[in-house]
Amino acid sequence: MPSQPSLRRALGLAEVTFAGVGIILGAGIYALLGDAAGLAGNAVWMAFVISALMAAFTGFSYAELSSMFPSAGAEHEYVSHAMGRRIAFVIGWLSIISAILAATTVSLGFAGYLSVLTGVAVTPAALGLIVLLGLLLFCGIKETSWFNIVATFIETGGVVLLLVLGLPHLGEVDYLEAPKGLAGVFQASSLVFFAYVGFEGLVKLAEETRRPEKTIPRGLMLSLGITIVLYVLVSISAVSVVGWRELSASQAPFADVARHALGRDVFIVVSVIALFATTNTALMFLLAASRIIYGMAAAGALPAVLSGVHRWRQTPWVAIALVTAASALFLSVGDIAFIANATNFTVFLIFIAVNATVIILRFKDPARRRPFRIRLSVGRIPLLPIAGILFCVFLSAQIPPGVLLLGLVLTAIGALSSLGMNVRRAGT
Repeated sequence: MPSQPSLRRALGLAEVTFAGVGIILGAGIYALLGDAAGLAGNAVWMAFVISALMAAFTGFSYAELSSMFPSAGAEHEYVSHAMGRRIAFVIGWLSIISAILAATTVSLGFAGYLSVLTGVAVTPAALGLIVLLGLLLFCGIKETSWFNIVATFIETGGVVLLLVLGLPHLGEVDYLEAPKGLAGVFQASSLVFFAYVGFEGLVKLAEETRRPEKTIPRGLMLSLGITIVLYVLVSISAVSVVGWRELSASQAPFADVARHALGRDVFIVVSVIALFATTNTALMFLLAASRIIYGMAAAGALPAVLSGVHRWRQTPWVAIALVTAASALFLSVGDIAFIANATNFTVFLIFIAVNATVIILRFKDPARRRPFRIRLSVGRIPLLPIAGILFCVFLSAQIPPGVLLLGLVLTAIGALSSLGMNVRRAGT
């Protein structure tokens, strides 16, 4: 029987960092800035700061764990060492669901910009994008990486443009104006956390990265730091130009800021940039989802057929087909804010488990080599993961009840699937 082909190790620090910036940058600032402004007003920049703190705390946990276990299975692999295979399966399931939901969210953001430009209906446009991205992923990791690098340059240019447009308007609004008070700022923080979702997807590229135990943590922290600074500056710039009321009513917030500042021609240019940004982010989420399915299947936690690698393209084609179909299915929900919040809830649960895993392994496996190690500890207890857990719990409480219900249902499905997996194993 011919041997199973392996994934290709083709990514260095530059490619990993670009992938991180690409997956983070287009998600929230292009698609959700308007919705966030409706909750937090001109103080929307505070929402990005609050979410950034939580992302940074958990980012350190991912950096330590990815240096210990450089595997495409990522969260599933980490949690299995600390809490056992059953809980690890649930966390792996949630990782897959969150990435698929995130791809759907950003695809709807893409379709919103395309609709404003061309009048094309939102759902068909989002569906067409998802299918095209699935084909690109099938072609290969190097092709995907090259598209990511080009699109990241373009979308970063859009962010820089918005910063420049906002400079003449700085100081024209009250940046502490929050029509719904701190409650609105916290709700916006919970929503715009989606803007940072994706940095954890880098760890799923471990089996396609050279020297992953060092490259992945470095790329993760670099990409997170770059996007945190850009998000805060851009949110200040946007409300300076148009104010929170106009921003909150916009289907294409970036483009409307540009139109207000320089007219229709720039509106078109920024809309095209936003199309690249949202495309790039959706691509990276589908990439992350397919890799964790591949990793779990290779580890025996999912059916072996899902670990199939195409012999010529060296890509996990079965997993790619599955996540493409699932992301297209979630388009039927239609509400971008609802799907974004559902993504956030699943991510909060995952981040709680990841932060707890760092703490548990400090006691359970203290001798294991950690090329990247979190500082600020009391004895064996690292403090940043504790802060990450508390932030997750706090932001989860800001999510609307309907979204919480959907998140709990998806979690329950994962738990029941875990039980079924154990039953199948017992019968073999």
